[in-house]
Amino acid sequence: MLYIVECTYANPGSEEDWNEFYSREKLPALVSVTGFSTSQRFRALKPGCPVYLALHTIKDADVISSDEYRLKGGGNFSRWQEHITDWHRNLYECEGPAPAVSSDELLLLSTRPIGFIETGLGYRALAMQASGLDKSPERRVAYVLARENAAQLAEVPGAYLYETLTPQLQNPAKGHQRGKQ
Repeated sequence: MLYIVECTYANPGSEEDWNEFYSREKLPALVSVTGFSTSQRFRALKPGCPVYLALHTIKDADVISSDEYRLKGGGNFSRWQEHITDWHRNLYECEGPAPAVSSDELLLLSTRPIGFIETGLGYRALAMQASGLDKSPERRVAYVLARENAAQLAEVPGAYLYETLTPQLQNPAKGHQRGKQ
């Protein structure tokens, strides 16, 4: 199951500090929660969607309602809350864990499959079906693309490209279970 959190941060004066907090404190705390397997942060490359995206592989929906989640990172934004806008949280059922995206790759999220990416470029799609929280969009498809292939996809309607802000973090206690998520 994937847990996706999206938002925009609306205060340029403290955005660098917020990103430092999220990437160096919050994300490692989240991935240490029992039931989290992977966590990674991204930034959108074009407008039309929330600027920031966090992509987590979790065991099930109960993980994000646990006391451990609340204590270690869920909702710990009080200092930053007034500047967080366009905030969305979704749970998605899918086959396998969140893909690890390297710094020389981009994540593409779309509301529908893009045939050219699969047949023309040979990339594998990760299909997702909303199962909890906002449930919007209802369906998503993720692709991990080489940067050099991204330019030809920049104008596809309903498709958004994201660059990595962090490497994919893994919960060491859960790393051996990644294939089961």
